[in-house]
Amino acid sequence: MRGRRRKVWLGAVGIIAGLGALGIAGVWAGQDSLLYAPDRADPGAPAPGADNVTFRTSDGLDLRAWLFTPRNSARHAVLYLPGNGGNRAGRAPVGEALADAGFATLLVDYRGFGGNPGSPSEAGLLEDARSAYRYLRAGGYGVDDIFLVGESLGTAVAVSLAAEVDVGGMLLRSPFTSMADVARHLFKVPVHWLLRDHYDSRSRIAGVTAPVLILAGARDTLVPAAQSEELAQVTPNLVAYVEIPKAGHNDAVWFGDVIAGQLSELTGT
Repeated sequence: MRGRRRKVWLGAVGIIAGLGALGIAGVWAGQDSLLYAPDRADPGAPAPGADNVTFRTSDGLDLRAWLFTPRNSARHAVLYLPGNGGNRAGRAPVGEALADAGFATLLVDYRGFGGNPGSPSEAGLLEDARSAYRYLRAGGYGVDDIFLVGESLGTAVAVSLAAEVDVGGMLLRSPFTSMADVARHLFKVPVHWLLRDHYDSRSRIAGVTAPVLILAGARDTLVPAAQSEELAQVTPNLVAYVEIPKAGHNDAVWFGDVIAGQLSELTGT
């Protein structure tokens, strides 16, 4: 009888372990669909004040973007690095607001977003950002005239890029410390060992020499303001940490004059 019970118990453990392994395999296989939510449709004609532009990545992808040009000549250029969902059409208002404030603004869609070829990954998004930066440099903007604006996932892309190249400054909207910390917040379990894409801004921000402005939403439930503040505390050249009252993660306030106004203060324009 005791031997039978032991066999039953071992069988149950085996079933649980097998289900756990299937669950882990499912998370590993499906994490890209959890992390990236692109609108793959081509948004068509550009928003008012913008032109269609194309730049090529070092791995051979031709990526389309919108370039917003101010009415007057632009002294500064913004490389706008979006979050993990949608496409450039949904961010047209912030592009327009930045152009109205005098910034030429390259509104990027990563690979796999907005009709662009390829599939997103951490390495791929960083290469897309590098290529967009090279496009602005080729357009005549000096390194001190290029400012990075990162939104949510794009903040991690911006941090990685700014650790590699010189820029005039960087504005991070709703940044997180690492993707593992975001996942732990959302799912209440440690999953860092399952992640392929880590987006570890907390370790990479140390390599950024440009001035940095960090904005957070006080009511952000996806990336809590506490994570943005924690990143601010380890940012070497922090200009300011600003928490916007009543703002959630994707509220309309982020796609208007708030970003443009804060960036104008950072650049002194």
